[in-house]
Amino acid sequence: MKKRILAIMACAVLALSACGKANVKESSSASESSSDQTTVAQSSENEESLGTIKLGGLKGPTSMGMVKLLDDAKKGSLSYSVSFDMEDAPDVMAPKLLNGEVDIAALPVNMGSVLFNKSDGKVVMLNASTLGILYILEKGDQNIKTIEDLKGKTITAHGQGATPEYSLSYILSAHGMDINKDVTMDWKSSADEVLAAVENTDNAVVMLPQPFVTVAQTKMPELKTVIDLTKEWDAIGTGGKLITSGIFVRSDFLESNKELVDEFLSNYTDSVKWINENVEDASKLVEENGIIKAPVAAKAIPYCNLVSITGDEMKKDAEEYLKTLFDADPKSVGGALPGEEFYYTGK
Repeated sequence: MKKRILAIMACAVLALSACGKANVKESSSASESSSDQTTVAQSSENEESLGTIKLGGLKGPTSMGMVKLLDDAKKGSLSYSVSFDMEDAPDVMAPKLLNGEVDIAALPVNMGSVLFNKSDGKVVMLNASTLGILYILEKGDQNIKTIEDLKGKTITAHGQGATPEYSLSYILSAHGMDINKDVTMDWKSSADEVLAAVENTDNAVVMLPQPFVTVAQTKMPELKTVIDLTKEWDAIGTGGKLITSGIFVRSDFLESNKELVDEFLSNYTDSVKWINENVEDASKLVEENGIIKAPVAAKAIPYCNLVSITGDEMKKDAEEYLKTLFDADPKSVGGALPGEEFYYTGK
């Protein structure tokens, strides 16, 4: 497998793009259901298919890097076919990876570790796909300028049990605060629920990832970004990189389809590069696939830290990040740090 690293700051949400011939079935649109399934039939006439990947992702930045790859598959440009299943919440997608409904899925990195421990090593990390994308916003005059200013506030957010909760907890702890005592967390099941909860209030403190920050500010211009949690994480200086999500594969699928997985990972890395370099075209594809409107996507893409970090660098970054979470709360990574077999370095 080629070890390729793209660490270009950017963001988009899931879209489908590229060229060729294919038949596509859509079981539901993202606006109609929490689950969005698109089946992409590979139709290359000149190359024998390597097989089929059942691919899963989450609505939002964890799936955004798949855009070009999915469209290439739809139009027959790849050496394999792809079916795609999107969910709003990681705790809905995660069981699908374990039970075989999907073969490869984009998930929060700590959830990948939890699944590894839960399944006795049946989940493998392929890459780091999204770096820090979390922000604190305020509506009304909350006078929030520093992390300490969050003390006593109620924070409306989603991502309990995943990267948002553990990242905020780590940052608060570094400033002498406890997420369970010094702030009140109002957890919602999705970013849409967060927006609905604060839209008709005069005062609010919100934690959101991109691209939903841009979505929120489009609906509520008075909602101001006051803290970049990635900058706060980096300022602590002891937690490694803040990695929001990665791509994971079942170990049995990897063992039986190594050439296919290597090809997918290479195509995914190319897809990330394409999105970062073609923001306007990517934003149109975002809207086409029912994620967010193109004008909003175009504004959000540059702020979402979309990457494809693979191989030994991925392993190093993920180990540091998971160790930070483990030290703060072992449950956040499934009770134990994953072993060497958790990381696919292509060797």
